[in-house]
Amino acid sequence: MPNILVLGAGMVGRVIAADLAMDAAHRVTIADVREGNLASAVEHAKLQGRTVAAHRADLSDPAAVSRLASLFDMVVGALSSRIGFAALGAVIDAGKNYCDISFMGEDFAAFNARAKEKGVTCVVDCGVAPGMSHILSAHLARLLEPCETIEIYVGGLPRERRWPFEYKAAFAPSDVIEEYTRPARLVEHGKVVTREALSEPELLDFGGVGTLEAFNTDGLRSLTTSLSVPFMKEKTLRYPGHIALMRAMRETGLFSQEPIKVGDAMVRPLDLTSTLMFPKWTYQPGEEDLTVMRVLATGVRREGARRGKRVRVAYDLFDLYHRATQATSMSRTTAFPAAIVAREILAGRFKRPGVNAPEALASAPGVVDRILAAHSERAVTYTFREEAMS
Repeated sequence: MPNILVLGAGMVGRVIAADLAMDAAHRVTIADVREGNLASAVEHAKLQGRTVAAHRADLSDPAAVSRLASLFDMVVGALSSRIGFAALGAVIDAGKNYCDISFMGEDFAAFNARAKEKGVTCVVDCGVAPGMSHILSAHLARLLEPCETIEIYVGGLPRERRWPFEYKAAFAPSDVIEEYTRPARLVEHGKVVTREALSEPELLDFGGVGTLEAFNTDGLRSLTTSLSVPFMKEKTLRYPGHIALMRAMRETGLFSQEPIKVGDAMVRPLDLTSTLMFPKWTYQPGEEDLTVMRVLATGVRREGARRGKRVRVAYDLFDLYHRATQATSMSRTTAFPAAIVAREILAGRFKRPGVNAPEALASAPGVVDRILAAHSERAVTYTFREEAMS
């Protein structure tokens, strides 16, 4: 009976734990330093007739993470970007396979050699985006020869727009703010270029939600080097008006990490901003959200009825708050890829020692089909479409 450890009992971690506990053969433990989060995670699983054990631990301490991980067969990470990188190294040091959703700013490839030496398979960035966005991008690229462009549009939003932000965060607000400050990497003419975050706005229409605005964020990450596609970009989606508001806050210095003197105290503006915004950006119990994503590729069809013809192929996702489990759409669409891929690793269907980006899964026979089917079983549907281009 596999013993599985989930690191982090936030909104995403508790969904991962409950999903893994769906299998009677799994014994699942979730770890966090916050007692309230642990209690919520245990209750979330219990409401679905599943059992998850709780373990209090300081997951910001790599030594503590390594000691804890050594007691389990498989580890899944649902930590904030601030501690995700150190946790990855700690799990590798413990010699355990790992699947992780942390949107870490550091280069996870730094641990690749150590993971290979330990013989452990790690898949990182394995949420909805990055994660499914990368898996589907690589899958679509394999349908085309050549693949000319890849575009990713993704956003998690409250169903009800409420002033002043018309936005809620399904994960740490500090991680969201980082999307507005970290330079965005794109690929143009086969070369990696950098754009300012929140730049190059577009207005796009999506079924079920209407018109949204898209802006550059650093979501391509490993795709910039793993795929040989001359034009690639990733943009985040928000309700119109969000870009102007976030730009104004950023230019005012409210996202800065450099301490400033306020009276007799030294304060990091980002800490103050996060503290003030957290209550306004936190989903309240029962408050509904939605997730929308479009992964689009163009090129020449490799095979099939349109072989040799230029086509546009895409996967679309539109998902809503899940009332039966009282789980946000963003937590479910982020958690399920990690839980599903963890099963692939546990079963030995994906075994590739090292630290793997999610797009590596697209080259493993049958894995993408199983991932999509498993999502459908959980009422999360990625819809494929194809159309001829002139």
